[in-house]
This record gives sequence, C-alpha cells and structure tokens, in this order.
Amino acid sequence: MAARQERIEFGLSETGAEAVLSLSGALSIRTVSGLRQRFAALGFDRPLVVDLAGVARIDTAGAWLLVDLEARAQAAGGSFGLRNVSDTTALLLDNVRQARPEREDRPAAVRGIQALFEQIGRAVVGGLRYFADLTGFLGLFLARLGRVLRHPSQFRLTALVAHCEDVGLRAVPIVALMSFLIGVVLAFQGSEQLRQFGAEVFVVDLIAISVLRELGILLTAIIVAGRTASAFTAAIGSMKMREEIDAMRTLGLDPGVMLFVPRILALLLMLPILGLIADFMGLLGGALMAWLELGISPSMFVTRLIEGTGVGHLLVGLVKAPAFALIIGVVGCHAGMQVKGNAESLGRMTSGAVVAAIFAVILADALFSVFFAKVGI
Repeated sequence: MAARQERIEFGLSETGAEAVLSLSGALSIRTVSGLRQRFAALGFDRPLVVDLAGVARIDTAGAWLLVDLEARAQAAGGSFGLRNVSDTTALLLDNVRQARPEREDRPAAVRGIQALFEQIGRAVVGGLRYFADLTGFLGLFLARLGRVLRHPSQFRLTALVAHCEDVGLRAVPIVALMSFLIGVVLAFQGSEQLRQFGAEVFVVDLIAISVLRELGILLTAIIVAGRTASAFTAAIGSMKMREEIDAMRTLGLDPGVMLFVPRILALLLMLPILGLIADFMGLLGGALMAWLELGISPSMFVTRLIEGTGVGHLLVGLVKAPAFALIIGVVGCHAGMQVKGNAESLGRMTSGAVVAAIFAVILADALFSVFFAKVGI
C-alpha cells in the first residue's frame, strides 16, 4: 500500500536569469511517467536548475529521467544543473551516465570501384585467415592424437564408441535412402538418353562409375557435414557458453584430448563405412530401375558390373573418405570453439559450420577429381 502512495511534487520558479525546478517526494519508477510529460514541455532558452532538496527517495528510473533531461539540454545548447544532490544520489547519477548508450557516428560508406576492391580484398584476407585457423586446428588435432597414441591411458574409448554410434549408425538410414534414390534417378535418366543410341546396356557402367567414384562418397559426406558438423558445433559451443571448457582446463583436462580427438576419430572410422553402404545402395537402386525400365536382369547387371567396372573406381571413392572426414570434423570443432557467450553466436556458428563444411567437401572433391585425372586413375 505504501508503494501506491508515492507522489512527486513539481514546482517551477524563476530566480534571476535561470529557471529553478523544485522536486519533492519520491522520484521513482511509479512517478516518472507524469514528470516525463512535464519535462517534455520545458524549453532550454535559459539556464535550468533542478533542486532535489525535497526528494526523499530516488531510484534508477528517476536518475535516468534526470540524466535524459541533462542530455536534452546539452543537445539543445542550453545550461543544466543540479542542486542539493546527496552523495548517494550523485553516485547513482554517475552510474546511469556511464551506462547510457552513446551514439556512434559511422563514417560514410565509400562507394565505387575502390569500395569494390576493398571488399574483395577483405574477403580474400578473411578467407586466408580462416584457412590458416583451420590448418592450425588440424595440427592441434594431430598433436593430441599423437599424445593419445603415446599415452593410451588418456584415450576415451567410451566417448569414441558413443560418437561412432551418433555419427555412423544413426546416419545409416538417411544415407542408404538417399543413395538408393540417386541410383534410381541415374538409371532412369541414363536409360532415357542411351535408348536413343541403342546402348542401353551401358547404363550399368554409367551407374557404377558415377556412384562408386563420385556420387556415393560425395553425397554421403554432404549429408554427414549437414548433420554432424552442426552437432559438433552445437555441443562444443554449448559447453563453451556454460564455461565447461574453462572448467576442464582448470581441472587439468585438455579439451583437445577430451572433445576433439574422439569426435574427429569417429568420423575417420565411420565415413568410409557409410561410403560403402552408399555405394551398395546406389548400385541396388540402379539395378532395380534398370530391371524395371530396360529389362536388364540382376544377374546381367552384376555380370556387366564385374566385367566393365574396375576396382579402381571403388578405391578412388574410398580414398576421399578420410579427407572428407577430417574436413568435416575440423570445421565443426573449430566453429564450436569460436562460439561466444550468447545464443545468437551459437546459432550463427552452427549454420556457418554447415555451409563451410559442405563447401570445403565439394572443393576437396573437385581437387581430387583433377588430381586423379592428371595421374590417369
């Protein structure tokens, strides 16, 4: 009931060339609304002094109102002062002044060809720095892996098994379904084109080379990048937000050994297995569609597959798997360590990790393709 009875008295008098605003009562959040309307009508054509002798209580809202009035007077080029201010009130006013946001005047944006070259240069430098950070993070993982190999007691086998289940086993359904549908699409589209030349039987070679050499492992890596890179970033980023990583360092635990090595090692182990599953399901989908669309029996499909497709195509696809796994794991863990102490940063780094991992996987696949073409494999 006492809170509802708070009142503030407002009095304006002229003393010589200045106007004196006398306040009495409680200058609090419950009384500032009425004062704000009266303050808005004040002019600053003459010096204004606020007398706080009669103020029995003032809180942060009241202090902010006085500081805002002072800022308005300064902006209008007028004079403003306070009278009969207690030490406690002065300290509160200083704190409010320091917490008050200040307007930042940004320089005008430079336009034209100079600005374009500047943006391109900044983007290139930023990309090079990001690549350098990823390279350093890869070196950190290799160093921690070497330490684990020298001291097997530090290795977290339980964490490795758990991450293998999450990265590999739970990804099998989506990878298998995707690869099966890709095989079906390749067989259907290939049969439509090859039928024009009477070369329907070569659809087996088309499916086998496309799936074993490129699409099987590439699309698997893209799916794993989408679900695993984001999971790594979210998990490590959440731990960093809750300061769990700092607590680990305080306890003498190395985050590289505890967090990075099990996750990236699980990817290195499971991505080749997922690639083999994708290859098998892609061939199965292609064989089924070739049987239904072209009348190529499964036995004929297998015979043509063995005779016309070398093991080298399978090896080319599997060689890419460890490189893709390293890229996905390093990008995801690195992004998790860049998370700041808020949810916005976590969401931004999670989405950025997915985009960066997918882009890096496609770029690496293109480099592999050029390399194998140059060496004749």
